[in-house]
Amino acid sequence: MELLNDMALFVEVAHARSFRRAADASGVPSSTLSRRISGLEKAIGLRLLHRTTRKVELTEAGQLYFERCRRIVEEARITHEQLGEMLAQPSGVLRASLPVDFATIYMAPLVAEFARRYPGISFEFDLTPRRVDLVTEPFDVAIRMGELADSNLIARLLARLPVQVYASPRYLELSGEPMHPSDLARHECLGLPKANKWTLQREGEVVEVEVGGRFQVNSVGMFRRLATLDLGVILLPQEIASEDVAAGRLRLVLPQWHGTPTSVYALTETRLLPAKTQRFIEFLHEHLGQRPRGAE
Repeated sequence: MELLNDMALFVEVAHARSFRRAADASGVPSSTLSRRISGLEKAIGLRLLHRTTRKVELTEAGQLYFERCRRIVEEARITHEQLGEMLAQPSGVLRASLPVDFATIYMAPLVAEFARRYPGISFEFDLTPRRVDLVTEPFDVAIRMGELADSNLIARLLARLPVQVYASPRYLELSGEPMHPSDLARHECLGLPKANKWTLQREGEVVEVEVGGRFQVNSVGMFRRLATLDLGVILLPQEIASEDVAAGRLRLVLPQWHGTPTSVYALTETRLLPAKTQRFIEFLHEHLGQRPRGAE
């Protein structure tokens, strides 16, 4: 990069045939121009300029170097401008691995808005439950929820989503409404396998309760659906439950109590990201981060 900068300074001096005029055009002091070009000549091993008190002339080597450097510097300038335009309007195929239920229930409208904002980007989404390998598979980014396993991947925290307890109105009518987290031990609680202990907190008070039920499902979408069918109580991020709450299929239970917030991360193999991936991560952080009590 330093060589390219020196070449650009040389082109400026050679074009102006004057250190003073080149200094005025580039904003670099004449003394610095002279020193940098002297260093360039020393590195090359040839004199490029004849300097007098009145003017600057190109040597034979300087004329050849000027013709070549002028094209190189111009190509670099054009490339730099094109990359700047690409950052402003990124394009290409964005390949992302997304959590199945969170993507379907909550992220789809965000993706639609992002697609409208950046029409040059097309999308390939993998919504299978498997954990893709960002090192060996052609994915640009993976969105993950919950605690992360240790890895060499770069993890960016997008948000912490607030979590609360929900049940259908019919279930509460039939089984009664819990008034304290300890009451959940007597209810049908739907959740992921091995998630048999729920931790709820309220203004510094923390309660852990052993829960159980007839259904343990490895799909958030499935146990959310079972809850709307009056089969039990669920502990879920507000964003995922909001649609059913608005439609009256679920109701907030223990409204003063909250579960441990669910973290949402963007995982990439490297910090050096193409514009399409960088904009997608920034967009998700902006929108997920706006959520009350879940933003960070």
